[in-house]
Amino acid sequence: MQIATWNINGLRARKEYLLRWLRDRQPDVIGLQEIKITDEDFPFDVFHDMGYQVATHGQKAWNGVAILSRKPLKITQVGLPGQEGLGARLISADIGSLSFTTVYVPNGKDVHHEDFLRKLAWLDALVDHLKEHLRHRKAAIVCGDFNICPAPIDSWNGNAFHGRIFHTDEERTRFQRLCMTEYGCFSSTQSSPGKEISRPGLVDVYREQFPDMKAFSWWDYRGGSFHKGQGLRIDFLLATPQAYANLVSVTIDREYRKKKDELTSSDHAPVVAWFNHDTTQ
Repeated sequence: MQIATWNINGLRARKEYLLRWLRDRQPDVIGLQEIKITDEDFPFDVFHDMGYQVATHGQKAWNGVAILSRKPLKITQVGLPGQEGLGARLISADIGSLSFTTVYVPNGKDVHHEDFLRKLAWLDALVDHLKEHLRHRKAAIVCGDFNICPAPIDSWNGNAFHGRIFHTDEERTRFQRLCMTEYGCFSSTQSSPGKEISRPGLVDVYREQFPDMKAFSWWDYRGGSFHKGQGLRIDFLLATPQAYANLVSVTIDREYRKKKDELTSSDHAPVVAWFNHDTTQ
């Protein structure tokens, strides 16, 4: 089973590119961010024709999240409670026994901007919400664009950028809280790659598999950042230990950060994980 997260930076601009990726990679479940389109204007039929059920929480021109699934899904949450003023940024669905949530965390703009404090409040609200939302769920994935570099290794110039937006102690503390909080039913779990997950919370799947790998999921369009390796790792698949136990592999699909014929990519690359059986069972 293949599960992915991708900030597509506008569905209208990226529809054909996304469809090409779907045909090429054949993922089973995808969390999309920054769809930048209303629910009324979302092209549901296009994705239905490819075998996907779709759940959306859209918004005109900004934000917006969606879930695509090859299996039936049941929407369980639309929007982050108490944070509606910051736009369409969260949607959850049950796909069989798997709880799947995708988020688009506020950017924050700058540490001196009032939006930075709003970002921190949004992250606090996310943890509080997930504690309740995942209370009775064992297998869960929370994915999306978190607009945080959890550690210096997640930034091309992490030490020099410390204290800047995405690189602050305040953001990192909240990301750690998100990952370390106990959600739902926890039991110590032996993962298929041979690692014991002996703590509750959410596992940063890519970092757990590649603790020393300097790899990125976002590169600025400007200045040849992608080719210079000047990026950030801000897009994550976070899994409960029960979901992580079935992990086979995970990658950042850099090939789909490149232009394809005349189709321009998002400034983010998909993050994709494979599991050794259907985690929705």
